[in-house]
Amino acid sequence: MGSASSPGSGAVDRGHLLTEQANPLSANLDQLPTDQLVDLFCRNDLEPQRAVAAAAPALAAAVDAIAARLAGGGRLFYLGAGTSGRLGVLDAAECPPTFCTPPELVQGVLAGGAPALLRSSEGLEDLQEAGRSDLQERGFSAADCLVGIAAGGTTPYVLGGLGHARQLGALAIALACVPTDQVPMPCDIDIRLLTGPELLTGSTRLKAGTATKMALNILSTGVMVRLGKVYGNRMVDVAVTNSKLEDRALRILRDLAGLERAEGAVLLERAGGSVKLALLMAATGLEPAAAAAPLEQQGKDLRRALAACGASLSPPL
Repeated sequence: MGSASSPGSGAVDRGHLLTEQANPLSANLDQLPTDQLVDLFCRNDLEPQRAVAAAAPALAAAVDAIAARLAGGGRLFYLGAGTSGRLGVLDAAECPPTFCTPPELVQGVLAGGAPALLRSSEGLEDLQEAGRSDLQERGFSAADCLVGIAAGGTTPYVLGGLGHARQLGALAIALACVPTDQVPMPCDIDIRLLTGPELLTGSTRLKAGTATKMALNILSTGVMVRLGKVYGNRMVDVAVTNSKLEDRALRILRDLAGLERAEGAVLLERAGGSVKLALLMAATGLEPAAAAAPLEQQGKDLRRALAACGASLSPPL
């Protein structure tokens, strides 16, 4: 998440940035006994929670704005380099199994592409035009949303992508771990996670990375809740693609519809593996095709479909 530059290249001094400052708590980090070193990290890692909580209003605004775009046919893109980009790719990759979303709905765009997931290629973050071109290659449009992630806020790759999103009229969201007055970024919504100096100076894969992961968890989960992919606190759009997820689906059917595992398995098979459809069938007694109609009419929102059918489920346990 830091900046890479070759010696003598005229690299800009970023020492004033919050993420690059030295933490006085760890001035003797290399001399600490291991138990004290671990304790210091445990205490300092409370800062990401405080930072995310302080950014709650911006996160809430982002959830609502992204959900509105996705409901209208748009997509969500995370753009970053190094650790920032990898965290975006991770969050995007978790959406299809958790919420049964098509892979193109939430996309992680990493400087250097797939090879950069496994091998450091942070030098590519210095290419501002690359952020723009990587989005263009994916057909990024005015209907879409971009979350540009850069711990220090100065990453040219991310700034180029955010500038492109703004020019198009797409939703541009900046996510950084430095104050706006240190590094302004082109955006519609500005999320700042002020985690402070790292225990290992400049290593923003630590507190900044933790806070970023927490914020992305909130963004993607909050958006999917707003899109009707959650009932109570259950992932009723879970993709049943392995035994663990099948077990989760059967427990959802048990808890919300009172079905024993054997009858839940039969109903799930009749519903083509759709937990949401199986729940509606259980609540209404409708056949799959008949239950699918109100679900589609209500934008695949289970709660609204149940209300339209005059049916209900047991409260989530």
